[in-house]
Amino acid sequence: MAPHIVGRIPSVINVGVTDFTRSVVAAGAEALHIDWHPPGKGDPDTAWNLARLTDDSSGGASLGEHVDRANAEAVQRMIDARPMLIDVALHARDVWPRMERTLLHAGAPIAWEKMCGPMQGAMIGAAIYEGWASTPEAARRMLADGDVAFLPCHEWNAVGPMSGIISPSMPLFVARNSVHGNYAYTNMNEGIGKVLRFGANSQNVIDHLRWIERDLAPELKRVINSIAEGIDLKAIQSQALLMGDEVHSRNSAATALFFAAIVLPLLEGGLDHGRASQVLRFIGNNSQFFLNLSMLSAKTTMDAAHGVENSSIVTAISRNGVTTAIRVSGLDGAWFQDSSEMPVGLYFPGFTQDDANPDLGDSAIIETAGFGGMSLAASPALIQLVGGAVNEAVGYSREMYNITRTKNPAMSLPLLDFAGAPTGIDVRKIVDTGIRPVVTTGIAHKKPGIGQIGAGIVRPPMACFTEALAALLETVESAARR
Repeated sequence: MAPHIVGRIPSVINVGVTDFTRSVVAAGAEALHIDWHPPGKGDPDTAWNLARLTDDSSGGASLGEHVDRANAEAVQRMIDARPMLIDVALHARDVWPRMERTLLHAGAPIAWEKMCGPMQGAMIGAAIYEGWASTPEAARRMLADGDVAFLPCHEWNAVGPMSGIISPSMPLFVARNSVHGNYAYTNMNEGIGKVLRFGANSQNVIDHLRWIERDLAPELKRVINSIAEGIDLKAIQSQALLMGDEVHSRNSAATALFFAAIVLPLLEGGLDHGRASQVLRFIGNNSQFFLNLSMLSAKTTMDAAHGVENSSIVTAISRNGVTTAIRVSGLDGAWFQDSSEMPVGLYFPGFTQDDANPDLGDSAIIETAGFGGMSLAASPALIQLVGGAVNEAVGYSREMYNITRTKNPAMSLPLLDFAGAPTGIDVRKIVDTGIRPVVTTGIAHKKPGIGQIGAGIVRPPMACFTEALAALLETVESAARR
């Protein structure tokens, strides 16, 4: 029998199904809705895997305790990391002599016939740039025939935005983690418009790549080599958070800070005035120039956190335009992938979601290090990407605390009372809460060469994390038996 209610109807807390909340409110009650669902979307195997990796105990330390200790180590490596920009390699083949006829690309391994339009277009452009082919038609034939090897940037300690193509003649930024000693590499940002990373491969694109190789790279190498210990990339990123960047989709402040770091050494080095002006104008007019360096900093950080036995911390999120893939610290070099989703956001005039390619690029490495979507609260300028209200951007960062291990004290978010950014994405917490990481991203046209047509946010597919969880359980159980 229902209790007799005298006076005011009591408040109700509803957990799970939203329809119950609506019916209670319609009856005149105040209701608080708790958005909850069973772990693993109710899949019993996934829920059991999660339980084993959180609080299972079979004598001695539980499997969850093994993971917790490993995660503490992995995240401390992230916090301690100090990525320093120390050099420019004038050609990728100088770093990797075995590269020969190899093209590196964003995301997990993928065959030519399965590549998206922008990646195929960029591959064609790279083949022409290298002199392997003289026309797009000849390049397409040789790439389709298997005359060139395709490998992920991540497997060479490198990252590249959008299609992510790195060819043997391209110059590379070189960073070293001064705490852990590991190195990472990335190519140079080409600017905006019709550029290789979006699949453009016209003669203008090739000529611009050769200018980067011939003029820009040698001058940046000279400048960086002249700065004792190099340039502290993490310090620039952290300062940029206080200046309105989240250092993924917005890099205006970070690019300005980098510009300030190089301008005097560049001018004091006796460089010809015209050439110096050309270099500074190119960087100064490209507010996203620091994007590749932000990715490089994050890659240097996350590679130091990779390979910690039993750790469930995500150390890479990467997309090849067809699938989104993750790597997990305790699972060696394995990729866990599923079909990429379409970013949601703003499109440039004349374009719609029908024109867009699914999510693309290595740049989500930035989120794994705690920047980008994890730090969206730092960048009110990006509020239109998430609905147009500052509190929505702040809400995304708050949400990310639910799936991360800690807060990074070196990465302050002003609109969250200078709290540290969410740091250390934990596969277990994602599967438990159903909350997927938020990634800020550019949106590429699905046809090669048209370029960026918008920007927005996207989340990696849940299957990546549930599959990684199952693999991690096997690994942790095996380690516990040793």
